[in-house]
Amino acid sequence: MLDLFVNSIKMLFRKKGRTCLTLLGIVIGVASVIIINNISRCGSDAFTNEIDGLGIGGITVTLKNQSASLSDNELDSIKSLSYVDFAMPIVFESTDAYIRDKKSPVYLWGIDKSAKDVISLKLLNGRFFNSGDLSSNSKSCMVDQTFAKNHYGTYNAVGKEIVINSGGRSLKYKIVGVLKTGSGLLQNVMGSYIPEFIYIPYTTMRQNLNSKNFSQIAVKINKNYDDDAAGENIVKTMERNVNINDAYSFTNMTKQKENISEIINIFTLVISSVGIISLFVAGLSIMNVMLVSVSERKKEIGIKKALGASKGTIISEFLFESAMMTFIGGVVGILFGTAVSWVGISLFGLTMPFRIDIMLAILVFSVFVGIVFGIYPAVKAAGLRPVEALRSV
Repeated sequence: MLDLFVNSIKMLFRKKGRTCLTLLGIVIGVASVIIINNISRCGSDAFTNEIDGLGIGGITVTLKNQSASLSDNELDSIKSLSYVDFAMPIVFESTDAYIRDKKSPVYLWGIDKSAKDVISLKLLNGRFFNSGDLSSNSKSCMVDQTFAKNHYGTYNAVGKEIVINSGGRSLKYKIVGVLKTGSGLLQNVMGSYIPEFIYIPYTTMRQNLNSKNFSQIAVKINKNYDDDAAGENIVKTMERNVNINDAYSFTNMTKQKENISEIINIFTLVISSVGIISLFVAGLSIMNVMLVSVSERKKEIGIKKALGASKGTIISEFLFESAMMTFIGGVVGILFGTAVSWVGISLFGLTMPFRIDIMLAILVFSVFVGIVFGIYPAVKAAGLRPVEALRSV
């Protein structure tokens, strides 16, 4: 085995220029697959973190038929169900905020004090809303860390004041808390095209909009109960209470996130196939190089066979040489692809997940390609007759 390794290295670098050009094709193919997988994996993880950071998860119940209502009675009926851990009203409005007379588009969310128990909101600075904020319809608000950093240059914006346009009225609100958002991926990529998030007590927002209805009710289901089954039961229960068919609908946000992740994975697989195809193209180049090598080494092959080398020995030498070429190209491609991925992902302030299993799988596949495309040249070399091989030189 050691002799095969040493001889294959010597043979590969006998023609350095030709070998390097062949290796380049393998490196590009492997690197492209690594880059695509790393970016996709990082993007999928960052997207999930971003969605979690925005507080999207569990089940949301919305109103379909305006003849029905989605207010305190419906909220109480949902809370009374045994499989519901928490339920929280949400009132939503797309509007504008003014910070130091600078206008900024925002998504305004009216939430309850139990928001941290129902949706994924993590406090960075300050406090959450309390019972006093809700009962007094206070002009207090919470902002996400991106908003605080962009407008105040610090994550600790507690105590600052914002003018928010809600329900057609511009009123002054005081920041009582700063919430941790996800990875910041959307803001990093889209910048000012993505509105920022501000949270106020839902009672204050209902007063502003002069409406008793909620935009939706966020529900956290007991972990021992299926979310879809719970959603269907919640809708049926609420429709029986109001005696109106098709009055409500629910969305399983957890499943939506899973579906998006699956789409990203399928997209990754399709794009990765381009890199895999380039590996097969590189395999054809390996076959061509090995065939040329057979022609150039006929005398060597003839001497070995005249001295008693078997066909299996000749085949092993050429297959090992071909596999070694793709192994070297695979290792270089993995290192290069990982380095490029890390640099690119770091520019967005994200963390790249290192998947050793994917790296090993791609390396094994590249060696497999080398063996497959090295079979024909190896068999051709082993089939040479010693006399004819020596005579042809």
